[in-house]
Amino acid sequence: MSTNIRIGMIGLDTSHVIAFANLLHAPQNKYCVAGGKVVVAYPGGSHDMEMSYTRVEKFTQELKENYGVEMVNSISEVAEKCDAVLLESVDGRVHLEQFKEIVAYGKPVFIDKPFTTTSVDANEMIRLAKQHQTPIMSSSSLRYSEGLANALGNTEEGNIIGMDCYGPLAMEKTHGWFWYGVHTAEMLYRAFGTGCEEVKVTKNKDHDVLVAVWKNGNIATIRGNRKGNSKFGALIHRETGTQFVDVYADDKPYYASLLEEIITFFKTGKSPISMEETLEITKFLEAANESRKTGNTVKVTETTIKERI
Repeated sequence: MSTNIRIGMIGLDTSHVIAFANLLHAPQNKYCVAGGKVVVAYPGGSHDMEMSYTRVEKFTQELKENYGVEMVNSISEVAEKCDAVLLESVDGRVHLEQFKEIVAYGKPVFIDKPFTTTSVDANEMIRLAKQHQTPIMSSSSLRYSEGLANALGNTEEGNIIGMDCYGPLAMEKTHGWFWYGVHTAEMLYRAFGTGCEEVKVTKNKDHDVLVAVWKNGNIATIRGNRKGNSKFGALIHRETGTQFVDVYADDKPYYASLLEEIITFFKTGKSPISMEETLEITKFLEAANESRKTGNTVKVTETTIKERI
């Protein structure tokens, strides 16, 4: 693949498309990410989701006017005119159908959060990617915040034995925990890795608190707020101390850190996150939604996907 990757975007109904375009196209930006430019896009949009259809026109116009991106009438046209794809549709429910239209092209695809909203769809996307040998990657930007990376890199106080994450948790009715819970879940999984056995959610109108237990005995919590603190953060508990994770401590935006990982993925075709982990995160959030509805402890089904794509 050339050093200047021609990037196509699918789904222009999220602020992420503008954040990524600005980082790729604006050399005056302190954290401009080299290696690719957005050249073509398909607006998309979900007619039954207000957070989609009310924003797609605005972001489409901004991409056209400020970044000179060509707009096309189909998803397949995007795949034909680019080297790699950013599948950005804010509605995770449509990712499988959109992915089906581009997977046979064999070009690397980054699928923005959430990967999808059911483990059935997630398994099918992974199966299709393997069948067509199409590299895929999915992640929340919070996974790559500098504050989290710095805390995980400082191991002076020993191994991690627990973690408490927090962040906003607006409830989009079509997604539940997949909407904003994916961010804190990604932070947790970057620290813990795979192996979650069960989750239990306690909720009221203002907050959700999730307790998760890993096979190695580690226990983690996620506090989701709809009132009060609307920032992300965490406490990482180690053998001899506790670290505060301030995801806003560094000037570098986590979108820039994520985009650097994406560009490397586009060039190498190798995702830094295993499909085993992406699938388990989907099941984790699926279990959180079920527990939220029933109040019961829900098992996170063990994945059998063992290969990176």
